Order: sequence, then structure tokens, then C-alpha cells
Amino acid sequence: MAARWVGCGLWGRRQGRRFISTSTVSRLTSEEVIQMRNELFSKEKERQLSLYPRIEKIEVKYTGKSHPGSVFVMNKALSTPYNCAMHLSEWHCKRSVLALVDGEAWDMYRPLTKSCEIQFLTFKDEDPEEVNKAYWRSCAMIMACVLKRAFKDDYSVDLIRAPEVPVISGAFCYDIILDNRLNDWKPTNDNFRSLTRDAGKLIHKDLPFETLHVEAKVAREMFQHNKYKLEMIEQKASQNMEGIVMLHRFGDFVDVSEGPHIPRTSFCFQYEITAAHNLQTNQSELIRRFQGVSLPVHLKAHHIVWHKLLERSKRLVTEEKYLEAAAEHHEAKDGTEEEKTASI
Repeated sequence: MAARWVGCGLWGRRQGRRFISTSTVSRLTSEEVIQMRNELFSKEKERQLSLYPRIEKIEVKYTGKSHPGSVFVMNKALSTPYNCAMHLSEWHCKRSVLALVDGEAWDMYRPLTKSCEIQFLTFKDEDPEEVNKAYWRSCAMIMACVLKRAFKDDYSVDLIRAPEVPVISGAFCYDIILDNRLNDWKPTNDNFRSLTRDAGKLIHKDLPFETLHVEAKVAREMFQHNKYKLEMIEQKASQNMEGIVMLHRFGDFVDVSEGPHIPRTSFCFQYEITAAHNLQTNQSELIRRFQGVSLPVHLKAHHIVWHKLLERSKRLVTEEKYLEAAAEHHEAKDGTEEEKTASI
């Protein structure tokens, strides 16, 4: 494992450069865990690319409003929706958040595996639901990366999951378990500002979100130290015949996530980590739900509106409440579609 520099983190103490060697997974530091997953991700990605020694061509038909009927000849398992957007315009490259590939929401940097039809989704579409979900999901993953690195190596940080809550909840979330010696710790405003600064650094690095489909055994190797991720991997693998699990990475941070995600971290603009709530569960460990709020670079808000959003994001977000709200939203949406059909 390479030597690493530990800078000023949440606790404000600078440590020097040191080499950490360990033979057991349980003794790995947070940074070593991150690097192990990153290396395994890269290794598996290279292995999968080697399965296509000969470049095969596919045809991608663009079905959007501009340039209708355009057909792109792309490289199978190499070309991505972003590469298709490059054939259209700079606007499509900068504004597209997701692609619809044969009707399926698709990451902009996820390779295309067959001939298909494609269109692009933006934050300003008439129905931005899929885009909003991807944005919230990506904001939560950025927060997870920050939390994993925020504490000294003396304290463990176990990432559990990012609850799938809609933007109407007012906050994106990530559940974690901290070292039990921190059970009495309550984050201060200074702590949240420190976490937010760390997130800002990731955003300004303009890191792309990468995707990788892997067999469950590969995912288990990456997350062998985290029982919560292992449970998630088994659950995800059981949902398809091939036992495949979807991973995402930005920079060197890898997580189990179905996606899709936004193209790059720089799509975030106003971003703050605002709250941490202790959850009441049947588990012996204390689960904390960290929350934050963000607006994309294409939808900036006036500072008065932003302040209101910040205050709202501090309230505890629970999935049960917003599952009901989401169901009502879909019922209303379906009713509107039926009315449109009837009028036709």
C-alpha cells in the first residue's frame, strides 16, 4: 500500500507522512480501504475491456428534438452517451445530465453495449424526475466520500447506504455508523462547515462518475470489510439472473449504487452538509443519518431562497413519509397522462 498524506480533516489536526502496512482487512485504515476498492475497480474495468480485443461497431439513433433521425456509428462497449452528445453540440455535452437509452435512464459515461435509440435529459425538462433522482443520489455519494475520509484513522466509519428519497424531501441522506467511542459526539456548525469544504473540493475537481457491472464475488472482495455493503450486494445480486451488481466511482471513491448518476461532480453548485440525526433502530449500533442540500449549476438560487432550503434540509428525513408522497405524485401524474390521452 502506498504511503499517504493525512491533511487537516474534521478534527483539525495535521499528521505527517507515514507508511501503514497491514495483513488483515480489519486493520485497514479508511484511506487504505478506499485505495483497495479503487485498485480492484480499475483492475476489473481493464479485465472487462480486454474481453473486446476487436472493436465492434454499433448504430445509435438520436430521437431528440434537435437533429432528429441522426445516426451515430459508435464503438461497442467503449462509446458512451457523452460521446454521442459530442456529435450533436457543446450544449448537449454541457447540459445533458442523463441519457435515455431505449427508454432506460442511463449514465452519460456508461458504455453502450448494442445498437439503440438515444435521447438526452436535462434539469430543465418538462418532467425532470429521473434527473432529480440522479442528482440527489450523486450528492449523497459525494457526502459519503467526505464522511469516510473526515475522521482520524483512530475512529472507524462504516458506510451503510444512501436512502432513496425524492428532492421534495428537502435533503439527500447517507446513513453511517461511527466508532462507538463517538456515540456522544454531536457535530457542531464548524464540523458541518468543514465537511462542506471537503465536498466543495471534490466538486471543483470536476470528477466523472464511472459505472461498472461486476459479478457478486468481485463486489464482495471490494467490500469484504463492510457487513452492510455485503448485505446490499447479496440483495442486488439476487434481483437478476446473472448475479450482477452495479458499482459507481468518482475519483478514487467506489460505492455500491444502481445509479444512474450525474456526469461529473462539477454539476453541483450550491452544496452544503447540514445535519446529522440519530436513528431509532433495533440494532445495537448507533446509526446516524447525515443530510445535506444542493442545487445544480444550471439551477442557481437567490441567497434568500437558498437560506430557506438550508433550514428545511436540517429536519430529519424519513423514507416512509416520502414513499407515500411519491406514490401520490405518481397517481396525480398518471391521472394527468390519462386526461391527455382522453383529449386526443
